[in-house]
Amino acid sequence: MIPPIARRFVAGESAAEALEHARQCNGDGIAAVLALAGEHNDRAGARADTTAYLDLIDDLAATDLDASLSVTPTQIGLDVSPELFERNYRRIVTYADRRGAFVWCETTDAPTTETTVDVFEELASEFPWRSGIHLRSRLKRTREDLSRLVDVPGSIRIGKGPAGTSSTSGRSDASATVAYADPVRADEAFRGDVEHLFEHRDRGVAVGSHDPEILSLATRLGDEFDTDYEIQLPMGVRPDAQRDLAAQGITVSQYVPYGDAWLSYLSRRVGEYGGILPFAVRVIAGRYSRRSRSLADT
Repeated sequence: MIPPIARRFVAGESAAEALEHARQCNGDGIAAVLALAGEHNDRAGARADTTAYLDLIDDLAATDLDASLSVTPTQIGLDVSPELFERNYRRIVTYADRRGAFVWCETTDAPTTETTVDVFEELASEFPWRSGIHLRSRLKRTREDLSRLVDVPGSIRIGKGPAGTSSTSGRSDASATVAYADPVRADEAFRGDVEHLFEHRDRGVAVGSHDPEILSLATRLGDEFDTDYEIQLPMGVRPDAQRDLAAQGITVSQYVPYGDAWLSYLSRRVGEYGGILPFAVRVIAGRYSRRSRSLADT
């Protein structure tokens, strides 16, 4: 069971709870990006989560919700083999195309980004505007990836990415050869990548940030270039700002995690969103305190 304090950041353990939260988001004029928490280094886990996403697509098709889904490559097989990831991701995107759904794909860390970009490019070309990819400006390769994908018929979400690790896998990208360790340089790269997207695309642009300066930049660039864009923010992060942006007529999507791996998700997000630190510490400490008491009673 998810403790009440964690409910600010996680919709629940079931798809039904995630769908209900999406309905609440829609009531505020905010779309939802539903993401099953967890990663797997075995075929059985990757197969189970792939099936769960196919079921989620069916669930969404039975509703009028403004919602999409987000998958993590290491969740559906990339830690087993690139071939398994491609096969499972293809199943999801193919079924999403058939059922009228949209699929975001995360990039997890530097070593896996190349495979992720390759597979996304292939499937976006095969199923135009049914999928999107999340790129991270902290990686030095990202500007090249943006240029490569600028004409691909799929959406691109740009986010800065946390220092030292990827936000989804927790694995280190700290090497100066692949990522910007200097926060000032990372900020510069992020701003430059945001500007690059708006300058070179007229649709399929998403900005993942809770930084007021970046949000203002996106608004200004959207007006300047008449770009169709959206702002994406995680559940629990600046909820008032999410509603305010939506009220201004800006397209806003909220990243909505759910599933029984919620604790690992919340633990990793501590490094990315400093504002959740006090809450996350209380959740994690409480979880392990209860576990210790349970073991002591056995």
